[in-house]
Amino acid sequence: MHSFLIVLTGVVALVWVLNAIDILRGVPKLPSISNIAPLEDADCPAVSILFAARDEEEKLPGALNKFLALDYPRYEVVAADDRSEDGTAEILDRAARSNPRLKVAHISSLPAGWLGKPHAMQQAYEHSSGDWLVFTDADVHFSPNLLRRAVALAQRERWDHLTLLSSVEMHSVGEKIALTFFGMGFIIGVRPWRTNDPHSTGYAGVGAFQLIRRSTYEAIGMHRRLAMEVVDDMKLGKLVKEGGFRSGVGKAWNEVRVRWHAGVGNIVRGTTKNFFAVSSYNPWLACVQLGMVLLLCVLPWVALPFLRGWALLFGAIAVGVIIATHAGVSIEVGVSPLYALTEPLGALVFAWMITRSTIVTLWNGGITWRGTFYPLEELRRGVV
Repeated sequence: MHSFLIVLTGVVALVWVLNAIDILRGVPKLPSISNIAPLEDADCPAVSILFAARDEEEKLPGALNKFLALDYPRYEVVAADDRSEDGTAEILDRAARSNPRLKVAHISSLPAGWLGKPHAMQQAYEHSSGDWLVFTDADVHFSPNLLRRAVALAQRERWDHLTLLSSVEMHSVGEKIALTFFGMGFIIGVRPWRTNDPHSTGYAGVGAFQLIRRSTYEAIGMHRRLAMEVVDDMKLGKLVKEGGFRSGVGKAWNEVRVRWHAGVGNIVRGTTKNFFAVSSYNPWLACVQLGMVLLLCVLPWVALPFLRGWALLFGAIAVGVIIATHAGVSIEVGVSPLYALTEPLGALVFAWMITRSTIVTLWNGGITWRGTFYPLEELRRGVV
């Protein structure tokens, strides 16, 4: 038994050390938007900002005001009102009457074979005219000169697609525990710096900001290729890479901001549709993901007081690297590094999110999203 513990803790420690080395080498390769010189007016191509809105009357006004007040000479905003039942349509129509930059596409019904959001994004695109497209959400806030810097970065690196890591507002202790772990999980799971390597198959897509050439978007099949894909933001990045185009990831902690879900309970409920989708609706893959989270992120903390000898040393190394990695992510996103000490709690929340998403989707035989139910078999067929 002691030999087994030595091997197990040794493997866990080695995994964390290798992850830390990769992160230390990779994260500095991600360019920061704040360090990019903004384009001059004459160099700015036409840009269309596209987003879908369904029952967003609470968060939409603040984001819309920011979208319409950007420091960029040639841009439009296209909003797809996706069958809203609150005051969203009225907010959009009133803003469009006073600002010619805004176009509104009203959607009254959802065709078969489409999820609501991809369909709305497709409709927004069909009403747009820009040479570059920005896909975002109805609750995201942009800094005034974001477009000048983002397009400059994409042009400098000759990228056809650029997605930006954005700032998520975290107000409560519970939100910070859950979301700093989520951020660390994203960094380790996606390794976004690999996206920037044209020789790597790595890809990424963040829903808050994705800039893509219109010609590239059309060449990869638009959102028609993502019609039944729940994680359409990530899979847009995948289609770009698979299409042979260049993709990149940058950091925009101060330039792109979103208030995601308020409270841990809403975070868990709000991601119920997503986590099983990440595992392509494969229960065995979901179990492997759950097991890895518990083995790598919870077990070292729980086992440490009971370990001796070499097992204790390896366990201590694992916990030490976990704390350092989590602290680095926390500092990067503007949260106290002391939240690294809550890592096992965040891991347990993350594990519950995987478990709940899997159980609820299997139990219901599908998901309900934006007021529409989608059967599991149809979702599986639509995985990209």
